[in-house]
Amino acid sequence: MANSPQARKRARQSVKRRTHNASLRSLVRTVIKKVNAAVATGDAEAARAAYAEAVPVIDRMADKGIIHKNKAARHKSRLNTQVKGLAA
Repeated sequence: MANSPQARKRARQSVKRRTHNASLRSLVRTVIKKVNAAVATGDAEAARAAYAEAVPVIDRMADKGIIHKNKAARHKSRLNTQVKGLAA
């Protein structure tokens, strides 16, 4: 348990940051699921639109450190492969 005033404040801040970061991670998962759902329906145009919407969100979260940059690149690469597979 935090005993000093500084430690108590840091504990409060970490709770606040953790909940904020969790919501941002959830946002990343949501946009990825939207692309996957569009790919599953087989609609190439909807999948392209969902992918175009997802990429800036994924990049922004990687820049903020919410997810690692390599994880962001991996997700974008896999999603792009799926979207391009529909067009072929």
